[in-house]
Amino acid sequence: MESGPAIFVGTVFALFGGGLLIWTAVRVRHGEPVAFGVNRVASATLASVAGVGALALGMWCLTRA
Repeated sequence: MESGPAIFVGTVFALFGGGLLIWTAVRVRHGEPVAFGVNRVASATLASVAGVGALALGMWCLTRA
């Protein structure tokens, strides 16, 4: 019974983290800002850390299911 919500949350975090990493990589590759009005390096770094963190949290949830 408890594995259903863990699988759902793990999938949501994994999709969000992967999507954020792909979006950040595309923005950086095209030379476009990741966040307007913020230093490009800082915003790309913060977005990458958040993406990796979401992926890690998603994988952790999926291993606990």
